[in-house]
Amino acid sequence: MSSSVRLFKDQKYHELKEQCIQQRQLFEDPEFPASDESLFYQSAPPRKVEWKRPKELCEDPHLFVNGISSHDLHQGILGNCWFVAACSCLALRNSLWQQVIPDFKEQEWDPKNPHKYAGIFRFRFWCLGEWTEVVIDDLLPTIDGKLIYCHSNVKNEFWSALLEKAYAKLAGSYEALDGGSAADAIVDFTGAVAESIDLAQGKYGEIISEQMKLFEDLLKVHKRGGLISCSISASSGVPNEAETVMGLVIGHAYSVTAIRKLRLGERLLFSFNTEKLFMIRLRNPWGKREWNGAWSDNSEEWKKVSNSERKSLGLTLENDGEFWMTFEDWCKNFTDVDICRIVNTSYFSIHKTWEKKMMHGAWTKNSEPLINRSGGCFDNKETFLQNPQYIFDVKKTEDKVLVSLQQEDRRKYKKERKGDNIPIGFEILKVEDNRRYRLHKLTVQERVATSLYINTRTVFLKRILKQGRYILIPTTYHPGIITKFILRLFTDVPSKLRELKADKPKMTCWNLLCGYPRRVTQIKVHSAEGLQVQDRSGGADPYVLIKCENQSTRSPVQHDTTSAIFDTQVIFYRKKIDSPITVQVWNSNILCDQFLGQAVLTASPSDPREQQTLQLQGRGSRETVEVPGRITVRVFSSDDLVEL
Repeated sequence: MSSSVRLFKDQKYHELKEQCIQQRQLFEDPEFPASDESLFYQSAPPRKVEWKRPKELCEDPHLFVNGISSHDLHQGILGNCWFVAACSCLALRNSLWQQVIPDFKEQEWDPKNPHKYAGIFRFRFWCLGEWTEVVIDDLLPTIDGKLIYCHSNVKNEFWSALLEKAYAKLAGSYEALDGGSAADAIVDFTGAVAESIDLAQGKYGEIISEQMKLFEDLLKVHKRGGLISCSISASSGVPNEAETVMGLVIGHAYSVTAIRKLRLGERLLFSFNTEKLFMIRLRNPWGKREWNGAWSDNSEEWKKVSNSERKSLGLTLENDGEFWMTFEDWCKNFTDVDICRIVNTSYFSIHKTWEKKMMHGAWTKNSEPLINRSGGCFDNKETFLQNPQYIFDVKKTEDKVLVSLQQEDRRKYKKERKGDNIPIGFEILKVEDNRRYRLHKLTVQERVATSLYINTRTVFLKRILKQGRYILIPTTYHPGIITKFILRLFTDVPSKLRELKADKPKMTCWNLLCGYPRRVTQIKVHSAEGLQVQDRSGGADPYVLIKCENQSTRSPVQHDTTSAIFDTQVIFYRKKIDSPITVQVWNSNILCDQFLGQAVLTASPSDPREQQTLQLQGRGSRETVEVPGRITVRVFSSDDLVEL
């Protein structure tokens, strides 16, 4: 975890605690007072709520009783099953909950030194890319002496109620937590990368091959410390929290607490094969009401499993809200799954290590097009490129890329009726190999990936990209919307992700001596055909070299072909507009590369912008002599340096 921690409301835990101990009084938080304004932003309490300290609710309060467990939690009257499901997931991983509850032993009640207790606690949440420490007092909302929100099933255990209070303070009120996403809470607890999958839309219940891929993916995520939750979305006319005939609750977040391949004897026939059963274990945050289909707690199927196998699976037959299902049944009965990956960036790991880059950004509005940074999605042709632009490189022939775009948490704006997530998404464009300035017009660039556009806090995309330079453009769906975001990019080798801020080359004193660019030219070399055979097998290993003034760009080599697809893009800012651009084709050899031919381009603004095929010619004294082969190119030139 990063050593730098931001203090929410600038409250310093140790100073406040020391002050309270010296004054012999319990902490009362002025930033989140024990009053209705901390409970609600628009509703009114059904009955009078009394704020009580744990010591008033039981004799011997503790943060934890017999450690932390996913069974510790019950939801209370707030519609935040998603928060409880996230807490259940968090409780499964010591390394994760100990980040959220720092120095938990120091925060624990100490019966031997009661004078050291000051009624103050601290929790940490990952807010838009930085760990944020939230300080609270221990006054908790109750009715008739009972906690009304999240609480433990053990009367004197308070970690979940206090964690929920800190999270409510961050959101502005308890009511702001009513209705939400387990994935958002898990990201806030861990800094994980969230991905949402629609099981119904992806037909995971029907297509066995997709089901198997998903099982292996979830198994890997779970083994590597990731957290998973799932739910059944309500169809029209069916209310939330209605129960299906199989005992599952609609519109309700369940946490995944285990994923296993259960080995069984040859005598049994199951859905995937005779030896393995693919199983998933879930927990209902209510702590009761379970699946009643195959492999439910009291089903016949368990009689076929030995006691030792049952024990290794942790099978309990109580109505405790936890139950097993086959993965196939899970895919058929649930509609949505949230996967939160803890992406491994450690160089000392036995598992795959990712290179991570994170950028903080914002969509901001300005009437000047070159300064506006809120242009909306790709459909807004006039303004789309008026968004923040981030450039990165794929250095390998192919690389798997993970992209996560996360908008700021808007729950704090619920009091102003602006608490809903904004629909967001992003585009990835393959651009010129030497681009260094912002893109102003789409010409030769290739649109290679588009995320979903959706009003969730996080949008995630996995893609395999070919070698080259790319621009990633995060956008809101509609133009003119203002909010902050973070962008995270994970690649196999460093990507050099950075924001493009300049529109054109900077004017410097050096330019006064050497000249400033007067023209911008974009070239895309699509292909070459009919090249001279260079080896006994009848092929060649061609590449293109594009030269302009004292700059040159080279494409990757295409092997064993006399008709190559290059799709190489370049951009040049030209000082000597009368000096032509040369596109040369070379054959790659071990000792010395061989020149195959070239095309010379004047590249003036009046030249045609359509794709054209040019005959290759010689060079030097043979410049006018035609040689075997043709190249297909597209050229754009402008004397307005911010046109392209």
